[in-house]
Amino acid sequence: MAELRIGTCSWKYDSWRGLIYSEDKNINYLQEYSQKFNTVEIDQWFWSLHGLNKVSLPNPKTVEAYKLSVPEDFKFSIKMPNSLTLTHFYKSAKTEPLKQNPHFLSEDLFDQFLYSLKPIENNLGPLMFQFEYLNKQKMKSQMDFQIQFEAFIQKIKSGYDLAVEIRNPNYLNKNYFEFLSENNLAHVFLQGYYMPPIFEVYSNFKDLIKDRVVIRLHGPDRKGIEEKSGGNWNKIIEPKDEELKRIIEMIKELLNREVDIYLNVNNHYEGSAPLTIEKIVEKL
Repeated sequence: MAELRIGTCSWKYDSWRGLIYSEDKNINYLQEYSQKFNTVEIDQWFWSLHGLNKVSLPNPKTVEAYKLSVPEDFKFSIKMPNSLTLTHFYKSAKTEPLKQNPHFLSEDLFDQFLYSLKPIENNLGPLMFQFEYLNKQKMKSQMDFQIQFEAFIQKIKSGYDLAVEIRNPNYLNKNYFEFLSENNLAHVFLQGYYMPPIFEVYSNFKDLIKDRVVIRLHGPDRKGIEEKSGGNWNKIIEPKDEELKRIIEMIKELLNREVDIYLNVNNHYEGSAPLTIEKIVEKL
């Protein structure tokens, strides 16, 4: 029977008190969170690239604390470090020339990162490789991307649940989904960020989607909803009921087809990830 795990993108939000957290002043957010959800997305280790020879790895004390805060069957979906997924350094100005990132798809850095996560190795869900929009200056073609990523996964240690999130809508074609299937990679369905609606992508390529997927609900206007919320993520601000109806239909069909799902919901989707999850669970 297929498994559906539903959780949020990150968890330490004081405005969730009363929704999922107590009023305890010395609260262990993750411990209380894990009493209500069985998975969470960690994105804090994504921001790892700070310079040519400056790559940050998870703090061992933090990883150990996470291990001690969750039940044995709890799963973390991890956004892999951008030091692995950025082809070039971020530019401080548009006129600045591109500088190649020497750590892009480095198997050594991958090994170092996974070693730092050893305390939670039994709690690892999907390891998500999130790539930014790749223009022709950063990546010659979709085929070049697939060749480079395939070479990378052939070198790293096997046994991990790897997932790929791309920001190039033109990559979402039959060739791409065949590439994922052939290499036992999960697709990350991203709802938002100028990407096509996930239920349309699923409808076009569902016959090539097997075993497992990740669905990330982010919404189209991060800055706008942040201004409306004022940093308080305890109410629905921009309801997306019709959209959610189609996403729920997609989830049901995936489960009927024996596809495991990680559903990661962001506050930026409707204004409060826990309340969006309540709506989804009720309709499921």
